[in-house]
Amino acid sequence: MADFDLIVIGAGPGGYVCAIRAAQLGLRTAVVEGRETLGGTCLNVGCIPSKALLHASHQFHEMGHTFAKMGLSAGTPSFDWAKMLAYKDDVIGQNTKGIEFLFKKNKVTWLKGWGSIAAPGQVKVGDEVHSAKSIVIATGSEAASLPGVEVDETTVVTSTGALTLGAVPARLAVIGGGVIGLELGSVYARLGSSVTVIEYLDAITPGQDGEVQKSFRRLLERQGMTFILGAAVQGVDKGATGATVRYKLRKDDSAASLEADVVLVATGRRPYTAGLGLEALGVEMGPRGTVKTDAHWRTNIPGLYAIGDAIAGPMLAHKAEDEGVAVAEVIAGRAGHVNYGVIPGVIYTHPEVASVGETEETLKEAGRAFKVGKFSFMGNGRAKAQFSGDGFVKILADAATDRILGAHIIGPQAGDLIHEICVAMEFGAAAEDLARTCHAHPTVSEAVREAALACGDGAIHA
Repeated sequence: MADFDLIVIGAGPGGYVCAIRAAQLGLRTAVVEGRETLGGTCLNVGCIPSKALLHASHQFHEMGHTFAKMGLSAGTPSFDWAKMLAYKDDVIGQNTKGIEFLFKKNKVTWLKGWGSIAAPGQVKVGDEVHSAKSIVIATGSEAASLPGVEVDETTVVTSTGALTLGAVPARLAVIGGGVIGLELGSVYARLGSSVTVIEYLDAITPGQDGEVQKSFRRLLERQGMTFILGAAVQGVDKGATGATVRYKLRKDDSAASLEADVVLVATGRRPYTAGLGLEALGVEMGPRGTVKTDAHWRTNIPGLYAIGDAIAGPMLAHKAEDEGVAVAEVIAGRAGHVNYGVIPGVIYTHPEVASVGETEETLKEAGRAFKVGKFSFMGNGRAKAQFSGDGFVKILADAATDRILGAHIIGPQAGDLIHEICVAMEFGAAAEDLARTCHAHPTVSEAVREAALACGDGAIHA
């Protein structure tokens, strides 16, 4: 008899959720994790700590910009960086302890250490080999760098180092205009850093709706961030008091440089599968280091599955969680399913940016006929009352059927508002279904209804 029905390698969002769901379905489950705490990159050095700093820095920004307008006085705004980091660490600790509690509650075994797959159905942790009927690879991803850029997590940092800097830098250079770079860049910009973002492409947030990209950039520039677009970084030279980022502008191949106290490398992430023994096992790999799987997350090795950042698709914690639940159900003999067409993406700056489904660009490229319903938050009373009138809601619907194909929000609570549209899309709803759904007043969610109305006869408050 095998030691376990299932061994999950990795205790990030995909891995720990997979384990808990498997245990709920009656499988004897273990999780291999080498960190001192559960939760993976997301909880320990990613999603959660960055959101804590985003929240704290936003509150500080509001003290200096909106308090007086509301008749509030808190003196001259100031912050204690050490206490802010301690608050961030406390948030992490609460969450990691929460997962430990859930493991005990669901009788999930934590095999502490780094794991490798010794043979089909066998996982080695330290000097011990454990057997399992099924194995799930949920090892996540690691920060990717660039040639000529040596990360030391002090002067040249990834997102991990950016969460533990000894002080707020006077000048921060961010290589990469994607989600991670803009979120962490905005944290330090609010706290007084001069932030410059260097992006290889001609627009920030690659893959986002084009109109959102332009509006988002203007709003961040208004907040003090500077952008150098169409620039290919050639290298980073570290000095005694900082670093110099060398780059070339793609439009004319001209060379330039930027001085900074700290350089944040935010050029994306790559699957973390080193040390698992996949090559020796004969596991078939996909592009860019991903593990190749079929529609049920099975690899070419019987009993071996993979999910999350280790496989193809967007590197998002909630995508990994959904896959974790689904693969656990498949292993338990049920019908696990993930709707990849309805996975939202959120950028937690201020304002937030959220999207789901198709963009205008992808629909035009596919030759599909569609209509656009758009509503500005300036027409929303609640948004204006809380100094959040920037941005808009855009809904894309099929021209013939009115079925919602995608949505894009830039504005207050966008990361929460997008889920109403996700639910509608999951049920195949039309824009009119949203438009005819009563929304409480005054709420920022009314902007979603107004955008849906704009897909028809027109918004009321536009």
